[in-house]
Amino acid sequence: MAEKSKKKQKDKPANGAAASGKDHIEVLMPPATAETKRLGKDVDYEKEARKLQVELVKLQEWIKHEKLKVVVLFEGRDAAGKGGAIKRITESLNPRICKVVALGTPTEREKTQWYFQRYVAHLPGAGEMVLFDRSWYNRAGVERVMEFCTEAQYHEFMQSCPEFETLLVRSGIILIKYWFSVSDVEQERRFQDRMNRPTKRWKISPMDLESRKHWADYSRAKDEMFAKTDIKVAPWYVVNSEDKKAARLNVIRHLLSMISYKDLTPEQMVLPPIVKAEYVRPPFQQQNFIPVVYR
Repeated sequence: MAEKSKKKQKDKPANGAAASGKDHIEVLMPPATAETKRLGKDVDYEKEARKLQVELVKLQEWIKHEKLKVVVLFEGRDAAGKGGAIKRITESLNPRICKVVALGTPTEREKTQWYFQRYVAHLPGAGEMVLFDRSWYNRAGVERVMEFCTEAQYHEFMQSCPEFETLLVRSGIILIKYWFSVSDVEQERRFQDRMNRPTKRWKISPMDLESRKHWADYSRAKDEMFAKTDIKVAPWYVVNSEDKKAARLNVIRHLLSMISYKDLTPEQMVLPPIVKAEYVRPPFQQQNFIPVVYR
C-alpha cells in the first residue's frame, strides 16, 4: 500500500437525509466495486485490521521522517462509530506522534475567544498527526440545532470555515475530513445497546437524549454544512458506518491512500545480553505489593 499516489478525485458521498413522512434515512449504501470484500466470507476482520495497522505504522514513520503535519477530522451522528475508528487507528501508533483531541464544552473564557482559537492550539507540529474526535464543526451541527450559538455566529462560521481551512492547507497542513453516516434504525440499536451495558452507558449524555428529538434538524444542518464547506482543498469524505467493523477498515484504507508514503519501518534489532552486575534485592517485606487476586 506504500507509495500509492493520492486520489485525484474524492469518493462520491452518500446522499444526505432522505425524509419520507416520519422516516428519516441517513445512509444509502454506496455501490459495491470489484475490490469490495465481504467480512467473514472474503476477509477476516481481525487479520485485515492487523494488516492495515502495519501500514499505519509505516505511515507514521513517514510522517515523522518527512515532518508532515496531518489533521484528520471525525464527524457524524452520535453512535456513528467515530470513536471505534479512532481507537483502531491509534491502537498501534506512537501517542507522541499520533494524538487524539476530543475537546469538551468551551469554558466561559473560551466562549469569548475567536471561535477557532481553542482548536488552533491543538494543531500538529512537524512530524505529527492529530485526530479530532469532533472539531470546529460543532458550530455547524449541535450548536446550530440546539441553538447554542446565534444566527450571526452560525453564518459567520459558515463563511469563515472554508477560508480557515484553506489557510491551514496553504500553510502545509494535510487536512482530511470524514463524516460517519448511520441510519436512524442502526443508531437506535446502538443506543439501546449502550443503555443495556454498564460499560457503555457513560457514552450517553443528556445532549444525546435531547438530540433524538431533532433527527431531521441534524440532517438539514449536515446538508447545509456540506454545501458550504465541501471545498476543493478540503473535501468531505462520507463513511458508511452501518457496519462498524467494515467502516473502520474502509476509513483506514482510505486514510492510507491519502498520503503517499514509503516503508521506513525500523529494522529488527538484536537485543544485547543483560549485564548482570552483583546485586542484592531488598527483602520483599519492605515493599508494598498489591493483593494477588488472580494467578
